[in-house]
Amino acid sequence: MKLLSVAVFATWALLVASPISHAQQEYTGRLESRPEGAAGTWVIGGRKVDATDQTQLEDEYGPIEVGGCVVVEYAGKRVTFIKSEEKGKCN
Repeated sequence: MKLLSVAVFATWALLVASPISHAQQEYTGRLESRPEGAAGTWVIGGRKVDATDQTQLEDEYGPIEVGGCVVVEYAGKRVTFIKSEEKGKCN
C-alpha cells in the first residue's frame, strides 16, 4: 500500500507540479538601474532581477532606459524577456 501511495504521488508530481513551476509570470515597473548589456542585475519596480545572455530585450514602446516603464517575463525562475512598456502602465 505504501509503495502504491509513493507511485501515485510521484506521478502527480510529474504531471501537475512540473507545469506549475514552468508557468509564465510577469510584472511591470519602472526601470531603476540596469547593467551595460542584458546580462546582470536589473532593478525594476524595487525588485532585483537577474538576467542572463539568453534574456531577450524588446524595445517596442521605446528604448529600455532608466526611468522608463518595462515588463519582465519569467519562465520558472529564468528571466526570458525584458520589454519596454507604455508609460501609462507604470503609474
